[in-house]
Amino acid sequence: MGAADSTPRPHWRRSGLARAVVIGLALVVAGMAYSLLVPNGASGADGPQSQQIEEGRKLFAVGCASCHGLNGEGGSDGEGHQAGPPLIGVGAAAVDFQVGTGRMPATQTGAQVPQKEPVYTDEEIAALAAFVASLGPGPAIPATEAYDVSKATDDEIARGGELFRTNCTACHNFAGRGGALPNGRYAPSLMSSSPRHIYEAMLTGPQQMPVFSDQVLLPEDKRDIIAYVVNLQDQKDPGGFGLGRLGPVSEGLWGWFVGIGALIAVAVWIGAKAH
Repeated sequence: MGAADSTPRPHWRRSGLARAVVIGLALVVAGMAYSLLVPNGASGADGPQSQQIEEGRKLFAVGCASCHGLNGEGGSDGEGHQAGPPLIGVGAAAVDFQVGTGRMPATQTGAQVPQKEPVYTDEEIAALAAFVASLGPGPAIPATEAYDVSKATDDEIARGGELFRTNCTACHNFAGRGGALPNGRYAPSLMSSSPRHIYEAMLTGPQQMPVFSDQVLLPEDKRDIIAYVVNLQDQKDPGGFGLGRLGPVSEGLWGWFVGIGALIAVAVWIGAKAH
């Protein structure tokens, strides 16, 4: 029995144990290398970004999916008509604009969705934007410095005015007060629009507005236009009543109906006194 105990172990058992040790060490080294090379949080399924996307998905399912589909693929009203367009690829900027200005969720369909008080909080809007951005690549929400015009110079404002008159006045009028468009649509007034939403509107082209991408209007062009619009918002009407700043049409109507009307009233009063 003693001689049998000293017999060497079979070669296949020794080689199998060595192979297992080598594989184990390789896995440990690969895991350490991965943890060093991958940025913190990039591989975490439960990171803040993932949590925000999940929160946005829940909000989207309750408030948006009935028109846009559960996965942003678009939806119909059951009669073959589109209830809401697909949102895959519209980007976070489009969501931030539409929901941040209260246009979405829409209370009813129509030629134009009007602006109203936002339904969601800033945190909920950010979550919705993150979810829609996860569906496909699209314009991101611009950084603050992209639309910060607090230090804009007079030259930049003047240049923004030239760009605005070239690209925007056909719809929004030269004073940014908006105007009528065909088929019941209209270009809204910009007098209460924030710089961030103006930038996002140029970037995404909401509703009938064309898209002014960075290839059409450079980021500095957009910033100068915003500086001009903010300058318009800060201007006061010297006469006390701007008449919508629509130019000679509104001024002529005011002069005709009020001025001539007052003269006719005075003439009638004098004639009555003469009798």
